[in-house]
Amino acid sequence: MTRPAPDARPSLSEIARIVRDDDPEKLAQILATGATIAEIEKAVLWASGAEDVLGEAPHPLEGAAARVYDILTADAPDEDERR
Repeated sequence: MTRPAPDARPSLSEIARIVRDDDPEKLAQILATGATIAEIEKAVLWASGAEDVLGEAPHPLEGAAARVYDILTADAPDEDERR
């Protein structure tokens, strides 16, 4: 199986594989952003806390990647709620 190009628009099944979630509402919201595979992958990295490893600016996500990040983290507990 060949991997789709990073700048390709993913299908719902590809989004589910990338974000490791099968919530149809969340997947539809992500699809509606028009994000590319690369943008979704970047948002997933940031949502998982990998920004520490990426060593980038405090919040370099823009456009579709930022919208995907917001969708992925919408139901995550706030820092204060985790304490």
